[in-house]
Amino acid sequence: MTTVPTEIPFDDIWLRRFRAAREPSVRLVCLPHAGGAASAFFPLHRELPPSVDCVAVQYPGRQERRHEPPLRDARALAARVASVLEPLTDLPLVLFGHSMGAVIGLETAGLLERGGCNAPIGFIASGRHSPATPRHETVHLRDDDGLIAEITALSGTDPQILADPDMRAMVLPALRADYTAVETYRREPGLVLRCPVTVFTGTSDPRVTDAEARAWEGLTTGGFRIERFPGGHFYLDGAERAVAAALLRDLHTFSNTAAAAAR
Repeated sequence: MTTVPTEIPFDDIWLRRFRAAREPSVRLVCLPHAGGAASAFFPLHRELPPSVDCVAVQYPGRQERRHEPPLRDARALAARVASVLEPLTDLPLVLFGHSMGAVIGLETAGLLERGGCNAPIGFIASGRHSPATPRHETVHLRDDDGLIAEITALSGTDPQILADPDMRAMVLPALRADYTAVETYRREPGLVLRCPVTVFTGTSDPRVTDAEARAWEGLTTGGFRIERFPGGHFYLDGAERAVAAALLRDLHTFSNTAAAAAR
């Protein structure tokens, strides 16, 4: 089992760092999947150079925030994240959201762009169908066993963990709130980003078709590309080195595009 070092937090309960960056040139903000926590991005952060200030968002209702009520509305959650990121203007900002985190990232990026302060230079949506192709999803209405069956099918959580009654009681409230937030979310038709967007997707993800991944292109007036990785919904697990390499290419491209636009 990997030991996660003591995190170096901002003066805020929402953001977690796993190490201090050295002479960073960009800040990568990672947004977790439904039921996920900031620590989900620890393996990925180890593959990134110290020039990237990699931080992860810690939603309420999990880990050290487990005693706080989780938010059940995607826009409300994004508004809280945006309010935390808005004053952090010392570095260019890139958002990277996986699954539910892609929805929160889209809304957060839109809020920051409309606010005119600390607008992101790029957004990477991972493992999520475009909000331009909405579905009628009802996982959040299932009983506890049905909810667990869904995340087990996606290989998102070790079934042995969820077999423990205490762990189930700890995990399920945040998981159900997250599924409620993402399944009841509907994008406002006018929400289109100015920054470039990249989509990361697993080649065998049962929850994202190729057409649904490509539909993200309609949500930006900037550049767009798709990168596919072998694997399913949680393709990141075990592929952190390849994902980090793709992230670095995008960070470089986003930075160059932003610098050219500022000239």
